[in-house]
Amino acid sequence: MTHAIRLLGIDPGLRRTGWGMIETSGNRLSFIASGTVTSDNRKSLAERLVELHDGLSCIVSQHDPMEAAVEHTFVNKDAGATLKLGQARGIALLVPSLAGLPVAEYAPNLVKKTVVGTGHAEKEQIRAMVKILMPKATFNSDDAADALAIAICHAQHRGSGSARLMAQGAA
Repeated sequence: MTHAIRLLGIDPGLRRTGWGMIETSGNRLSFIASGTVTSDNRKSLAERLVELHDGLSCIVSQHDPMEAAVEHTFVNKDAGATLKLGQARGIALLVPSLAGLPVAEYAPNLVKKTVVGTGHAEKEQIRAMVKILMPKATFNSDDAADALAIAICHAQHRGSGSARLMAQGAA
């Protein structure tokens, strides 16, 4: 008998951090919850990071995941924006780690390829495939849909040696 494992997917962002909670039991995926943690862009960077930390901490406390997965940051031409995204991503890694959860990291192209079948899928394709894979899934933003996709990707790859190494911080 396979035990259900509760997984948290996180799509980090300074303005909006998406989160998605699923359960996996064997090949079966079940939607638990999803949403978006936001920060107030009128506040200082430090205050915004605290908002993300507190929001994600509430999600972890409320839904009690067993593992977490976070999307890797892509580098864009705006170095300042990339740095701010990296700081938000740090919070996304920190919160589940502080709760004692193993945290895996996945490249955006791997998430898309796993869920949609192509590494260059559009947002609409990701939303559509998340709904096909989990018909009961609801999400209030593209960020929440992406976070569910990250959780689905982790469900598919969590047994691999590389995922275990990433979760342990060795890769």
